[in-house]
Amino acid sequence: MAIVEITDQTFDKEVQSPDAGVVLVDFWAPWCGPCRQLAPVLEEVDAEIGDQVKIVKVNVDNSPESAGQFGIMSIPTLMIFKNGKAVDKALGVQPKEQLVAWVKEHL
Repeated sequence: MAIVEITDQTFDKEVQSPDAGVVLVDFWAPWCGPCRQLAPVLEEVDAEIGDQVKIVKVNVDNSPESAGQFGIMSIPTLMIFKNGKAVDKALGVQPKEQLVAWVKEHL
């Protein structure tokens, strides 16, 4: 499954619907260096376990409501949602192995 960019308008449908399953949300911005470092890592995570988790990106500059709703103060921030509910949060760039293990805890 490809990583999808979502907005405030599509956040509820893509992430918070009860049948969404496990969703990894990357809160990021194009001007953020660590966010750009994390992007290829997320591509690798998607290649490895994308059939088990949906990965979406939220540009905090374009979607301030979603970022505000979850108290996003620094980016990149990763959140895991399960069946529409936020269940975990991680800050900063993480190695692929750590991200895969973290997501698998919630499958």
